[in-house]
Amino acid sequence: MLAALLPFPDIGPDIFTLELFGREFSLRWYAMAYIVGIIIGWFIAVQLFKRARLWPENKSPMTSENASDLVTWIILGVVLGGRFGFVLFYQPAYYFANPGEILQIWNGGMSFHGGALGVLIAGLIFCWKNKFSPLSVGDAIVVATPPAIFLGRIANFINAELWGRPTDLPWAVVFPGDAAQACATVEQMCARHPSQLYEALLEGLILCAVLFYLAIRKGWLKTPGALIGAFLAGYGITRFIVEFVRQPDAQFTSATNPLGYAWQIGEVGLTMGQLLSTPMIIVGLLIIWGARRRAA
Repeated sequence: MLAALLPFPDIGPDIFTLELFGREFSLRWYAMAYIVGIIIGWFIAVQLFKRARLWPENKSPMTSENASDLVTWIILGVVLGGRFGFVLFYQPAYYFANPGEILQIWNGGMSFHGGALGVLIAGLIFCWKNKFSPLSVGDAIVVATPPAIFLGRIANFINAELWGRPTDLPWAVVFPGDAAQACATVEQMCARHPSQLYEALLEGLILCAVLFYLAIRKGWLKTPGALIGAFLAGYGITRFIVEFVRQPDAQFTSATNPLGYAWQIGEVGLTMGQLLSTPMIIVGLLIIWGARRRAA
């Protein structure tokens, strides 16, 4: 059966490394995913703002020049929110005991849910300072977000991190590293779901297609807030589904909790990813309902 499994591709986390002044500086695929994702997102938002016919009363909520200023706030929201979200949601005890490592984002550890909350706060402050409609600006942001999610998940795969649970499916991947191979036996290497690629497909490509369809074909940009709700519900649903095959974080697993539930009653429970995604789904559906009701 091992021959049917997919070996991990021979690619490292660094695109290239330069040595300057006696020190090595590397450009990592994960950093490149952030950079390219933000550029693509900025381009999409600018194109949406240029098309006044897509917006309420055929009037764009901001100019393309304003969109460039917004990018700075988005970057701050993603980085700070993603990092503090990881610290608070996944390893609070460790980082409270080692506060000097909290800002060491180069050592890994970012939370999408924390990043989303950071973007929300940054976007609200930006709109408040410039007197823009936060709902319309938020609609543009969420439409522009899935390409960055797609690239980020591909980078997770390249980094051989956030892999899935063990499986014997034909497309299972043999990820490197002691942690990924913890379930290996003498006869068989441990193969796992490539859950990063599942998320790239669901949270990235499919969610992107749905949001573009609703924005361009169905005119949802004319209903402020509706696309925000669609994004929250769509991401929450897809993430909730993938969590069934994604390996939970080590701090949640134990001999009595092998599935890594962060909340459990008897044999039933939810992972931390599902716990954080559930309110996204509920809030997203409520936002859609409220936006459509106001437009009726």
